[in-house]
Amino acid sequence: MGQGLSYARTSQELEFFTDLAAGDLPAVAAHLEIEPALLRRTTVYDGFSALHIAAAHGRMEVLRMLLDRSVHPDSLNRHRQTPLMLAAMNGKICCVEELLQAGANILTFDSLKGRTCLHYAAYHGHADCLEAILSAAKSTPISVSWGFARLVNVRDGDGATPLHLAARRRRPECVHLLLESGALVCATTGDSCFAGSTPLHAAARGGSLDCVRELLSWGADRLQRDASGRMPYLVALKRHHRACAAVLNPSTAEPLVWPSPLKLVSELPPDAKALLERALVEANMEREKTILRLSVRSSPPPPAHSGDWVEEDESEEGGSELCSICFSQPCTITIGDCGHQMCARCTLALCCHSKPGPAAAPSSPVPVCPFCRGGINQLAVAAPGGSATAGDGDRRKLPRGGSSSLEGPPSAVGSGEKVAGGRER
Repeated sequence: MGQGLSYARTSQELEFFTDLAAGDLPAVAAHLEIEPALLRRTTVYDGFSALHIAAAHGRMEVLRMLLDRSVHPDSLNRHRQTPLMLAAMNGKICCVEELLQAGANILTFDSLKGRTCLHYAAYHGHADCLEAILSAAKSTPISVSWGFARLVNVRDGDGATPLHLAARRRRPECVHLLLESGALVCATTGDSCFAGSTPLHAAARGGSLDCVRELLSWGADRLQRDASGRMPYLVALKRHHRACAAVLNPSTAEPLVWPSPLKLVSELPPDAKALLERALVEANMEREKTILRLSVRSSPPPPAHSGDWVEEDESEEGGSELCSICFSQPCTITIGDCGHQMCARCTLALCCHSKPGPAAAPSSPVPVCPFCRGGINQLAVAAPGGSATAGDGDRRKLPRGGSSSLEGPPSAVGSGEKVAGGRER
């Protein structure tokens, strides 16, 4: 940015560009009163317009004033980058929102790597900018003509989606946001230096255990190979990311996977969804702890009912009735149809599958209540206090060994890029 500013043609242009970068609204307005043509001037080297400079530096008031003067929101610099791309790259959320409101094009590709504003936000880890762009995309004509799912999975010149970049750059918040928006965990890159890589390969290369965990919980396949025949496990080993390699080792147990194909999951109330998401993370982290202990041989694997598990449950129980399936955690989820209650982990054990893969059926069968065998079509957070609901009397009479379809608790084991860009590795 500084390089572009230093190549102004005249001292007047240099002062104008400097005041733009500083966000000096009165000075910018004064310059335009004297010379309105400054609005159409660009820096000599990079071709930054006034709007590019204001957006890149987060000068929202100046940006708004320029837009009010009918400056086109999609002006292009030397590398065909828009002001929206620069705002997303630098995490200037206010400018991102202002440009989106002005109708900035989300689907413009730069000439460096063929990337969009979604790629820039994901690469640089600005989850708030990414969320704003995705939210705006749902109501744009492009989303109608292209389809929102295609937009979320848009590829750059190397065939990388925003999810690939977020995973490679260790951006777990962006990874989660993209997955929730429909990003494909099985997408592969094109004929780049890492051809055939999935987002899981990218996360293994970056070494972010949080990104690996997030991708696995959404069904990423640990066995999928890239164009060189490498699984994510081998990629992590080569990069000396031992924790990631231990979790990605195909000889270890599969993690639980978020049951996104289920209709009842897509219609979950926010509080119930948050509860189940937390339980999924906790269950998979318990599994990871066991795997990591075994991988470094620092201690023997914990028993099925470890002391840590019991301690956590006792501290969280808060007087609620214990789950009649695992007898270790409080009932936090109510089945809407029959009113039976169970803990979040046992609910996940009913709804989740633990062996993801591209050949999986597109839709999963509706899970059934382990107490009355009725179909589960709705879940909600159990009322505080653990008050009994319909069928609780029968549930209390279940023997401790369990006559339900689930036996025991869910097992922890089973269950700043430059504007000019560069080749990241």
